[in-house]
Amino acid sequence: MATSTQDNWQHEYIHSNGVKLHYVTQGEGPLMLMLHGFPEFWYSWRHQIPEFSPYFKVVAVDLRGYNNSDKPQEKSAYVMDEFIKDVEGIITELGYEKCILVAHDWGGMIAWNFAHTHPQMVEKLIVLNIPHPTKLSQGLNTFRQLLRSWYIFFFQLPLLPELYIKAADYKMVEKVFKGMAIDKTAFTSEDISIFKKAVAQPGALTAMLNYYRNIFKSKRSTKNWQKLDMPTLMIWGENDAALGKELTYGTQSYVNQLQIKYISNCSHWVQQEKPQLVNQYIREFLELPSPIM
Repeated sequence: MATSTQDNWQHEYIHSNGVKLHYVTQGEGPLMLMLHGFPEFWYSWRHQIPEFSPYFKVVAVDLRGYNNSDKPQEKSAYVMDEFIKDVEGIITELGYEKCILVAHDWGGMIAWNFAHTHPQMVEKLIVLNIPHPTKLSQGLNTFRQLLRSWYIFFFQLPLLPELYIKAADYKMVEKVFKGMAIDKTAFTSEDISIFKKAVAQPGALTAMLNYYRNIFKSKRSTKNWQKLDMPTLMIWGENDAALGKELTYGTQSYVNQLQIKYISNCSHWVQQEKPQLVNQYIREFLELPSPIM
């Protein structure tokens, strides 16, 4: 298994769609682009970057508004159309025409939308603990999922969510990761400190919450989407407190070439809590050789 040697990782910046985005990269070859979720940043892929760098140019980006990427102040800057343009710009500015797209949570929602909008730019799609947008919309019409998604409605409020998350030295950040995780040892004290530091970057917290504050204002429609035709892998931690496993059922209606791998005793933070298993499933999906132990 590859070791996590951050000394070999390069920190770079790229201009895309009018914003400067920070990313970490390792390796050469075809592009494997990784998109994180909330309240994360590139660091959530720390177990995957070295694993796949022998085969790909792995690029783990900080989404706009996060960590060391630009943080536009306008709330209107945090809408799906802009996120899609960001991803398109990253791929082309790096000198590629397509990528293997790996994404989790909010990054996964962007990845689904990007794959439908620019299918020619996604060779293979790997999404972790985020349902297809149509399945999520259906889920939000059920009382069960609405209860799970209470935080989405709380985040609509001005200022109060920021104050809540900042309280007691960003105690909420630790609660989100360790509180939701089944295996609490998956997050060290250093990991929590690193995540807190990223959330505390000037302007980051409001920018991150603006993703949610625009969620009900999207004019994008999934009704006219054609079924995705690229090979797609969905990995799902079964003990996700925010998104029910039932949201994965019926995804075949929207994806022609779909594989689903469920991971038991694992939370929403699947690639951080069960990295070896996640990496194994990705390797098998991409038909890569077994790692040298």
